[in-house]
Amino acid sequence: MPQTLRRSRIAAALLFLLYGTLIGTWTARIPAVKQHLGLSDGRLSIALVGLALGAVTGMQLSGRLVDRYGSRHIMVPAALVDGCFLLPVAVAPSLVTLTVALFAFGVVHGVLNIAMNARGVEIERTAERPIMSSFHAVYSIGGFLGAVLGGVTAAAGASPLGTFAVVAVLGAALAWWSSRWSAGLTEAAGSPADGPARQVPLSGVLLLGALALCALVGEGAAADWSTVYLRDSLHSTEGFAAAAFAAFFIAMTAGRLTGDRLAARFGAVRLVRGCGLLAAAGLGTALLVGQPVAGVIGFGCLGAGLSCVAPQVFSAAGHRNPQRPAQAIARVASIGWLGFFAGPVLIGGAAEAFGLPVALSIPVLLALLVALAAGALRPAREPGTRVLSPS
Repeated sequence: MPQTLRRSRIAAALLFLLYGTLIGTWTARIPAVKQHLGLSDGRLSIALVGLALGAVTGMQLSGRLVDRYGSRHIMVPAALVDGCFLLPVAVAPSLVTLTVALFAFGVVHGVLNIAMNARGVEIERTAERPIMSSFHAVYSIGGFLGAVLGGVTAAAGASPLGTFAVVAVLGAALAWWSSRWSAGLTEAAGSPADGPARQVPLSGVLLLGALALCALVGEGAAADWSTVYLRDSLHSTEGFAAAAFAAFFIAMTAGRLTGDRLAARFGAVRLVRGCGLLAAAGLGTALLVGQPVAGVIGFGCLGAGLSCVAPQVFSAAGHRNPQRPAQAIARVASIGWLGFFAGPVLIGGAAEAFGLPVALSIPVLLALLVALAAGALRPAREPGTRVLSPS
């Protein structure tokens, strides 16, 4: 079993890597797609809404499919075709077709999201120790690699179609490798409990979703507004402004790489509570100081603080009902994605009215809410189990 578990963990990690690489590559080539179609920022946002709606749709569709047929039987086909669905995005001739293509890509991407996270919960349950943070760390690394791939191919003069074709081939290779290594754990993780599936109160799942939303608003804010804050509000150079998001990304990845050990030692509740306080105190202090160096440190603290929230929330959702983990994860992930996409828009609107430094207090307040509501991660039942008792 240890070798089977190790191979299954690597297989799942490959799909988290693929997931991040695809979205990172797409993000890096957005400017080229926008220029090709001559889109304004407002018209581009319509297409991006299509991606968000597609992802949420895919997440909702995949919950029942994964619970019925097993995560492996859903995640491998989704991973095989996920990169291919980027190809129509590159050749879309109009805003309408671009929106439809992004919607379709979002559906498949959402299906893969739920299937691979459900697989992570299965592996975590079999291992009887926290491992979800490491999967999300691999996702973060994949996002960075995808952004680098997109940037390098753009600098070389490659079209978005060429970039997406490369990542589609790489994605198919990773999916094939994952399929070969993930087969052994299916039987062991596919039947976690006997008897009829118990019902999980919807309020508990919604509260976990609210925690995910609070964290992902902060992630979206850092991605879209960290460099803008340092450049425009603190008047730093463009090069130094980029250090804010770099600090956020490095701290988040490092936090996720260490998150499993911290969760095993302190429990998910205390870990997430501490993370929320770190994120709020770090960014909040930086906003009060109002200096570029403080801004970089503040966004680094935000990244470290938010790093473990989503992995622990997804893990808790999947463990609430071992026989229907994917449906709970789908609900939580869908709410979280709304925060990731709507959060930057909310902060942008608040910045127009009150200024960006004041608007960035929104993720500070939400991080405090995460700390206050971390008790939602406690399991409803089976408090004596190591993985399921994150107190």
